Amino acid sequence: MMAVANQRFLADLLAGRHLVEQGDALGRVRARAVERVGTLTVPTTRDEDWRFTDLAPLTHLSYQPVRSATALTTADIAPFVLADAPLRLVFVDGIYAPQLSTPENGAVIVSSLAAALPAQAALIETELARIAAYEQNAFTALNTAFVNDGALIVLSRGAVADRPVHLLFVATQKQVASHPRCLVVAAAGSSATVIEDYVALTPEAYLTNAVGEFMLADDAHINHVRVQRESNAGFHVGHTAVSIAHGSRYHGINIGFGARLSRHNVDIVQTAEGGECELGGLTMVDGNQLADTHTSIDHTKPHGNSRQQHKCIVGGSARAVFNGRIIVRQGAQLTNSSQSNRNLLLSDRARVDTKPQLEIFADDVKCAHGATVGQLDADEVFYLKSRGLSEASARSLLTFAFGAEILRGIRLASLRTQLERRVLAQTEQA
Repeated sequence: MMAVANQRFLADLLAGRHLVEQGDALGRVRARAVERVGTLTVPTTRDEDWRFTDLAPLTHLSYQPVRSATALTTADIAPFVLADAPLRLVFVDGIYAPQLSTPENGAVIVSSLAAALPAQAALIETELARIAAYEQNAFTALNTAFVNDGALIVLSRGAVADRPVHLLFVATQKQVASHPRCLVVAAAGSSATVIEDYVALTPEAYLTNAVGEFMLADDAHINHVRVQRESNAGFHVGHTAVSIAHGSRYHGINIGFGARLSRHNVDIVQTAEGGECELGGLTMVDGNQLADTHTSIDHTKPHGNSRQQHKCIVGGSARAVFNGRIIVRQGAQLTNSSQSNRNLLLSDRARVDTKPQLEIFADDVKCAHGATVGQLDADEVFYLKSRGLSEASARSLLTFAFGAEILRGIRLASLRTQLERRVLAQTEQA
């Protein structure tokens, strides 16, 4: 009965697809995804990768496709605008808002998928859905079935985007499902900073089902910050797929504050020698929120390097899940990989489920992982109180310091300041 209900949930979401145009270069990609959705079901706690995350609160609600975008002004998005990221693409409930965007078309292309399609049809059809595998992922398949537009960043060989690119996705309507898509293709020797930002202007329930693909050619460098600060009544499912080539470097920071229930999968594959990735993450939840982060770093070739640090701050009756998987394939010798997950519980009802994993099939590697779960150090609280701080202020300061270590890795001052204020405000309420 549960499988039937879950399949019906996907079918109901897919029913709105008649609104999507079919006669373009994306048609074949969408058609394959639609066919796959019909064979999949929404995962349940019986599935190993979802055993800590019950999607029943999501599937018990009904969602309609977005039929028209809410008309927003620059004043509406002003709280989220980043002064030091002048290149901006804005999507409102998944629909491109050209009046709020500042695209670019040169050695660095920053455009909506639909606008770029006439000139970039071959690239888009070749690269889209190539690394964000949807064969076993119902939500990624659903997103691909709805791909009609999205954010496109193309860096030509040796191109350097000297201005950060801000991809802003704004949720405004209740009980709708939107399917944002990002495609970043970085040619050899190119580099860019990309901010992928999910925000809300409604306190109601809705579904954001997002997919991002990042293809890095030889010696390319992408600095990627992904921020999820949705409504606390909303639902967010995200999938980030990254392909790293010879000598390329991917630096990703994932920040999650919002949503009643959120799930983010990060899949990184090192496809050639000498690829490097660094992952930072901060999850901060309270009340009855649930935030689930699953990461996979797959070293398939020698001389790979990866570092990961993920932190969770959990208060109230909230729950955080972290599952970090590092794979070192046979032949991927001289891999150097480390992973750390540190978790801070702010109440007796808060809960964290952590599962760091190492799967090593090579014998000349250097790999380490670890996880800790604890509360604020009583001696540190006492010391700050002895210096004149109140109990609440001492606890707030220590909590902020715990999360600030991750935020310091964000190089954009405006975004870092916004997020530090958000963390500080939540610590003061805890």
